[in-house]
Amino acid sequence: MSHKITYSGINKVVENDDEFSSILDLSIANQIPHLHECGGHGRCTTCRVRILEGLENLNRKSQTEQETSFIRKWDPSIRLACQAFPHGDIKLQRLIWSMGEVNQLQTELAPVGEADERPIAILFCDLRNFTSLSSENLNFDIAFMLNRFYTVLGDPILMNNGIIYQYVGDEIVGVFGTSGGTREKICTDAIRAALGMQYALTRLNSMELGDLDIELKSGIGINFGKAYIGHLGHPNHKQFSVIGDPVNVASKVQQHTKSSGASILISKPVLKGLPQNNLLIGKTFMATIPGKEQQLELFELLGFKEMDLALELQSSLHEMLNDQDGFASIFYDKVFALAPAVRNLFKKNMTDQGRLLTHMLGGIVYSLARPEHLALGLKKLGESHVRYGVIEAHYPVVKQALLETIDKTLGDQKTDKTLIAWNQALDHVIDTMQNWENE
Repeated sequence: MSHKITYSGINKVVENDDEFSSILDLSIANQIPHLHECGGHGRCTTCRVRILEGLENLNRKSQTEQETSFIRKWDPSIRLACQAFPHGDIKLQRLIWSMGEVNQLQTELAPVGEADERPIAILFCDLRNFTSLSSENLNFDIAFMLNRFYTVLGDPILMNNGIIYQYVGDEIVGVFGTSGGTREKICTDAIRAALGMQYALTRLNSMELGDLDIELKSGIGINFGKAYIGHLGHPNHKQFSVIGDPVNVASKVQQHTKSSGASILISKPVLKGLPQNNLLIGKTFMATIPGKEQQLELFELLGFKEMDLALELQSSLHEMLNDQDGFASIFYDKVFALAPAVRNLFKKNMTDQGRLLTHMLGGIVYSLARPEHLALGLKKLGESHVRYGVIEAHYPVVKQALLETIDKTLGDQKTDKTLIAWNQALDHVIDTMQNWENE
């Protein structure tokens, strides 16, 4: 007997007559973009949905889902789509719509009512010359600039396993390591985010703000240490909070970028968190921090010594997928020109298919910060492509078409490093997808 699965928000209804298909399986089969970073293995929570109607028409929660629900304090209507199997009509709402939201989910794991001490990296990014901008421009233009500033500089934080802790006027604060990880990974994520923010601001100035005759500048400071993390405040209004000396020091490190003339400064604890000779370091400064007896040694961050694959991919993603439908159209035209017979594999709406493609590419880049989830997701993707009729000979065609599409889409915005990075990344993606049986 066929049942109806209704997706609230997109007014889409799909039919289901297979009791062995999960909600996530149904989304994928019907070309509905549905985040599932771990590939539907129940090891992340990105596929979560809220059941609006028909909760009784789902299987009982597995032990894994019960534990996840308890830890994150979900109400009974929230289910993991990969673990929920409909046997009747249901109406649902996807709760995580973008990869940018995924990292904010880390705040769910912070203790409620008391703080827990954890090693973290803290990044402060301050928008320069904002006072003069405010006096010289209309309020509408100022709001536009701030929103763009927050968006393009916030994305690198979210792409690198960080959370946007708060906005303070013209300042953004990012925190890395709230859900754990090694010191090296936490500091690397923060450094990659800072460099990504710098690249993003350069693009923003040259492309979007050029007509306003404005050049935005920023100063970024990063520190590492143990801070207290938790949901604190009034019993009826607790907020995610990060408190401690490392946070205050990070703010002072950022403030020192003004007097030093450096765009990015990192503290010695951050530098010591990475292997020697991993970074390009410029000048070194000794800074006096109020309340500290000893001066703090700060280092000007210029970049990575070797090409950082994740940074190159992240820096190109926004421009590459600025017109997602256009990107997909170019890609499939190239695929069908290279291998006309492949067209027979695509029997459904090509617009929906294209949006699945760009959804997948964006998800891969965001998941670089969580490689264990990325591997699981790619294996699941490879398994599903076998069911769709994809064979080994198709993969070189897809790779060539993607590289040519990326080249054309980025145009003058690309660099040699960008294409090298995408070539290496696609080799890894294809290899993992083809070896999906090797768990």
